Amino acid sequence: MRSISTATALAVLFGSAALSLGAAGAASAAPAAHVTSPGGLAVDGPAQRVFVGDSTNGTVTATDYSGAVLGSVAGVTGVSDLAVSDDGSTVYAAAPQIHEIWAIDATTLAVKARYTVATNTGPRYVAFSGGKVWFSYGDQWDGDLGSVDPSVDPASGTDPVSLEQFPTEGTSVGIWGQALLDTDPTQPGILGVAETGLSTDSMAVLDVSSGKAALVAWHNGDYSLNNGIGDIDLVPGGKQVLVNGRDRDAYADGAFKAAGSYPSGQFADVAANGLVAQVNGGKIMTYQPNATLPLRTYDEGTAGTADLAWAPDDSRIFALVGSSAQDAGYTLKVLTGPALNNPTLTVNAPASATRAKQLTVTGRLSATVPLPAGVKLQVTRVDLDSPSGKALPAVTVRTDGTYSFTDTPPAGGTVTYKVTYAGDAAHSAVTASDKVDVSRATTSLSLNNNGKVYSYGADVKFTAHLGTTYKNRTVEIWANPYGGDKPNKLLKSGKVDSHGNISATVDMTRDTDVTAVFKGDSRYKPRTVKSTGYAKVKTSTAVTKYYKTAKIGSTTYYWFHKNTDPLLTTTMTYYPGRKQRMDLQVYYGGKWYTADGSPEYFKLASNGKSAVSLGAPGTSGIKARMRSSYINNSSGDNVNTTTYGSWKYLYFSN
Repeated sequence: MRSISTATALAVLFGSAALSLGAAGAASAAPAAHVTSPGGLAVDGPAQRVFVGDSTNGTVTATDYSGAVLGSVAGVTGVSDLAVSDDGSTVYAAAPQIHEIWAIDATTLAVKARYTVATNTGPRYVAFSGGKVWFSYGDQWDGDLGSVDPSVDPASGTDPVSLEQFPTEGTSVGIWGQALLDTDPTQPGILGVAETGLSTDSMAVLDVSSGKAALVAWHNGDYSLNNGIGDIDLVPGGKQVLVNGRDRDAYADGAFKAAGSYPSGQFADVAANGLVAQVNGGKIMTYQPNATLPLRTYDEGTAGTADLAWAPDDSRIFALVGSSAQDAGYTLKVLTGPALNNPTLTVNAPASATRAKQLTVTGRLSATVPLPAGVKLQVTRVDLDSPSGKALPAVTVRTDGTYSFTDTPPAGGTVTYKVTYAGDAAHSAVTASDKVDVSRATTSLSLNNNGKVYSYGADVKFTAHLGTTYKNRTVEIWANPYGGDKPNKLLKSGKVDSHGNISATVDMTRDTDVTAVFKGDSRYKPRTVKSTGYAKVKTSTAVTKYYKTAKIGSTTYYWFHKNTDPLLTTTMTYYPGRKQRMDLQVYYGGKWYTADGSPEYFKLASNGKSAVSLGAPGTSGIKARMRSSYINNSSGDNVNTTTYGSWKYLYFSN
């Protein structure tokens, strides 16, 4: 007989639940939580864990406060919202597709219970207050509130799930739609409720401390406060709700009235200390209570944020931030220092300047929370001589927030001035920079042999000469042969000799661009010079079918019988698609005349050969001559320079 593990037993007991839990010690190396479709976000203060629901994949993932994944629970089909018990021991998940609420152990991720909700529409949103799990359910025209009492054992015969809990007394027909729910740890037993799916603005505050929902305040949907609700938050320290991350609505004597607003936003979460974390486009902003200027701004780019929640100790914000890539899902991000005001720092340096001459840099440090008097900024100059940065004297910010300093840049090129405010008890650190194009002198650089023509295969020494520089005396010599099949190649890189020279040898089988490169230094600009050497092809022509060679005058001729066809075989340096040009001339009346149809091009075989039969003239006493040549471009390519072969002289006798 074999026993099964506790985890396996739980998986069997709770059907489709699949558990996985990472070791807490390895959490720092774990990846960040990522979801396809957000299905709730809840923070467990006692356990210091964050729970993220993925509606598409039906999972609830647990992370630590750094965002590293610790484990997950699968099978929570269509999970739509999460809530944590007051003691932090249990996380509750709404699974509307299977009409259940799951109770998951916050430490082990074991599934404690699955509560069936007798509805075809929900549960949708969940909250924990007054010792119970409260959930909304229903459709657009028939919403309501239900609860789960975790203290009730289903085996006792009593159903822990209760429906139709929203009070109708004083609210007419109650809520329409699957309502948003919110709790506040500073107001135990209080539940915020807001309709969704409608353009109206019906909302309520309920007292659930007795285990039964009692109406505290109600606002019917008459458009007088909010035009549609997508988010509701109870505000600590006063009888207010925050709607859509923007509008503050106070409640008293059972009714609501407008009480101010924050700048435009979409939704928010309110910390226990009253700080507001608001989503506004691609930014997440924090506000002090009732402030009009943001305390801190986190720029998350163009991607949207689907959900966010404060840590119960107000130390950080957890946000599900979307990717700008299509269908890339959402990643849990941890935003630290939310109570610190992030200042704005500017640096303005001249666009260009002269090396070794003084320049002035100005800027401004500003913040929505007043800065201490006499703030000092650290200044660093980054240049070619100090690539890791050189500290300059600190600069004091004036009372109006402006500052300025002077510097004499010793190095040319791109010079960066980086200015940093280290922050204080109320402000985060901030760094800004600006760049200056500082002048550099121009040195001389030359390269010999430009335009010269060489025999095929000649070894040619190219010599570069470098003039005066500051520190860098290194020159590179590159060779780029014509033709797309041979890349630019570094032949040599090194310091020039005492005369300023450096040389490299090129095997001239093709026309070649030779380049000398000086990459510059802190006082002299980079320079590049080019020299092009031209290479001839190797070409020869063999004459066959002659019966002798003999001179006529001072010229040697190949002698043929008048009815013999001379065969002329040219061998030339091969290149794909290359053709040789054959010229044919006939001697008459003391002059050489070009024959009809000459010159003519003949394609080379892959072995570089081209055989041409001239044909028999049938007449004696004829003098002729031919030559084979490579003509740049006309022969099918431009890899070599034009090369003319030597004339071959032919005589036809009887």
